[in-house]
Amino acid sequence: MSQAAKAPKTEKPATAAQVFPFPTFDMTKFEMPKFEMPKFDGAAFDLSKMEVPAAMREAADKAVAQMKDGYAKMKAAAEETTDLVEDTYVTASAGMKDFHLKSLEAARTNMNASFDHARDLMGAKSLAEVIELQTAFVRKAFETMQTQGKDLTALAQKTATETIEPVKEKVGKVLKTATA
Repeated sequence: MSQAAKAPKTEKPATAAQVFPFPTFDMTKFEMPKFEMPKFDGAAFDLSKMEVPAAMREAADKAVAQMKDGYAKMKAAAEETTDLVEDTYVTASAGMKDFHLKSLEAARTNMNASFDHARDLMGAKSLAEVIELQTAFVRKAFETMQTQGKDLTALAQKTATETIEPVKEKVGKVLKTATA
């Protein structure tokens, strides 16, 4: 066999100790020190015979009363907020429904006007009549769209006002109560 046919020699990969030459720690030789919990007489710590000072009892009773009062206020506020959110959602939903119905009605009106215009164009007998019909249609469509836009804008503003006003009033009340 020739030199080229022989497989090249490969070196062994380096071990971790060769790459990181730090001292190693043999865990088999390590032993945890023995530790024993101290023993004590539980009867010496009988808390049922211990007297709680009157001032401490009064402070605890006062703290419990304040926590109950705070909880009641938070619960009432949460219930009011839930009612407000529900009412706001109902108002906004109704307003959006009205807005969408109004916009669908506008689209139907515009589509019918376009079909009528197409029918009129088919019956035109001259180019001058086509131009006259087209000019009148564009003018009428522009006026109709302006009116529809004003109506939709007014409806959107009404919905926004009806939705936001109760929230605004409630937040004002809460802020007034909180600062008082």
